Amino acid sequence: MKKILFPLIVSFLTLAAYAQIQEPVKFKTELKNISAIEVEIVFTGSIEPGWHVYSTDLGDGGPISATFNTDKLTGAELSGKLRPVGKEVASFDKLFEMDVRYFEHTAQFVQKLRLTGGAYEITGYLEYGACNDENCLPPTQVEFSFSGKAEGAPAALPSEVRPDTPSEAQTDVTPSAGIIGGADGPTSVVVADNDLWSPVIDELNAFGETVSQRDLSWLYVFGMGFIGGLLALFTPCVWPIIPMTVSFFLKRSKDKKKGIRDAWTYGASIVVIYVTLGLVITAIFGASALNALSTNAVFNIFFCLLLVVFAASFFGAFEITLPAKWSNAVDSKAERTTGLISIFLMAFTLSLVSFSCTGPIIGFLLVEVSTTGSIVGPALGMLGFAIALALPFTLFALFPSWLKSMPKSGGWMNVVKVTLGFLELAFALKFLSVADLAYGWRILDRETFLALWIVLFALLGFYLLGKIKFPHDDDNTKVSVPRFFLALASLAFAVYMVPGLWGAPLKAVSAFAPPMQTQDFNLYDNEVHAKFDDYDAGMKYAREHGKPVMLDFTGYGCVNCRKMELAVWTDSKVSDLINNDYVLITLYVDNKTRLPEPVKVTENGKERTLRTVGDKWSYLQRVKFGANAQPFYVLIDNEGKPLNKSYSYDEDIDKYVDFLQTGLENYNNR
Repeated sequence: MKKILFPLIVSFLTLAAYAQIQEPVKFKTELKNISAIEVEIVFTGSIEPGWHVYSTDLGDGGPISATFNTDKLTGAELSGKLRPVGKEVASFDKLFEMDVRYFEHTAQFVQKLRLTGGAYEITGYLEYGACNDENCLPPTQVEFSFSGKAEGAPAALPSEVRPDTPSEAQTDVTPSAGIIGGADGPTSVVVADNDLWSPVIDELNAFGETVSQRDLSWLYVFGMGFIGGLLALFTPCVWPIIPMTVSFFLKRSKDKKKGIRDAWTYGASIVVIYVTLGLVITAIFGASALNALSTNAVFNIFFCLLLVVFAASFFGAFEITLPAKWSNAVDSKAERTTGLISIFLMAFTLSLVSFSCTGPIIGFLLVEVSTTGSIVGPALGMLGFAIALALPFTLFALFPSWLKSMPKSGGWMNVVKVTLGFLELAFALKFLSVADLAYGWRILDRETFLALWIVLFALLGFYLLGKIKFPHDDDNTKVSVPRFFLALASLAFAVYMVPGLWGAPLKAVSAFAPPMQTQDFNLYDNEVHAKFDDYDAGMKYAREHGKPVMLDFTGYGCVNCRKMELAVWTDSKVSDLINNDYVLITLYVDNKTRLPEPVKVTENGKERTLRTVGDKWSYLQRVKFGANAQPFYVLIDNEGKPLNKSYSYDEDIDKYVDFLQTGLENYNNR
């Protein structure tokens, strides 16, 4: 069993480095003839696991929609709009507060054109946006060029209006040639000082790599599962079973070593059962389906109600148990068999008997980890849960004398259940908030949500102090020291949230509360605003004032960029450092403002065309820093040289402060 379990754990916890330049999507383009006068340009993309490509027509204020764009269109005209083909995933995006549609694994877009006769030439590009749970790519272009001859039909008269054909598609724009920062003469985006655009990838790598947020999230999932398993241990369904089970294994065999080995096998069986449960859940629904469900309004309403039912059960209104015949059947089967099968069936019996206490914890855990969008998420969460649950059975088998010092069963276990009930109610509000945003009910705005949380945690504090009683609580009015400190923490947390009613950011609950935009009354004013949104102008200002620069490569459609700005930049230490010690230059890689004229650049031996301001900043990020994902923060001196390693999505404020202070120290030392 150890030989099987060890590589399983290692495979889940192995962390892998990733390259800065990411190419998770690869498109191929082809021209298909439909008839003598109609053709289709088909874009087919393969998408790496964990990434998704957004569909067409998502609306303003959201992620980057897929669009079809032409630079030159002669001898043909558009027929209809760009059409997405295949299985789209539709979900509600909590940050943008809007429904979005995207593709996973594979994406296909089709644009139909009508040939007007004679020679035709069609050049242009497909532009799309792609994101994963950590970051987003800038608007990415798939260029195409097709030409040929066709008999076709005569072109439509100017008076013939085609409402679905954009007028700008008829323009004939030929990009000018040039290389940004090159020596081939001025272009519309040439910088004043070429050194500012020179690559500094080697210098940046010399500072070391930044830890991947995906790796941190996997550790977080495992840790969350482990904490859930520890909580389940101290419930009336599990704790009393521990000494009975351990004593059974030690007494049923005269060989002490065999008894210990059986207890180890029992613990390993618990791990296998719960990890298998995590894998089965994902296999049934699929990783992408779970991820979509996590933002689905109906699902969130259902889970909110389910958590309320679980909370009522924990409070003592009723017991949620699996049919007794299930556990009896498994238990009798375990008695009739011997060896490893018998031990495994005993572990399975524990899983069934303890369901009334572990079920709500497991259910909440599985839904939370589903947002990782990976098959590893639920299994890894269940691994942490099972290890915590199995740990005491093996430890007490190794050290039987510890059983004497084990706390006796009593009323304190019901206190654990009721406390979990309060937590279930708090998280039920989180899921209701998602549905509220989806339907626009506005019944659970940020201040309403916080008010309910304040009341819940205040009531939890009073309960722990013995001021509130539930059906299964005993009449003992004494409050133990641990219970007193828990009450103190709960009441303090309730007080901590009070300023949030007037707009304080409350970073500790920013991941649970509705967006700040839903706050009706906001007195808080500690936001960070960029001094410049133009690289060259910002660098000129930094030179004149002798200050280092913080470059913020971001996007209007970047979810995690907004999270960083809300959860990290609002911290007083962070905002003081950025506002007072740096020149902040924010560069939007999806800025659609057109350049005076398109510019062709050579990058890695390939010719690319820059058409928008966003293209310009995306090109700067790639060629100078060797990165193409957002959020991406880099500190440079006013000569364009890096001062520290880059920083991406990680909401650890202390790390971000250290990132800024290290860059400032390196600048002063120079």
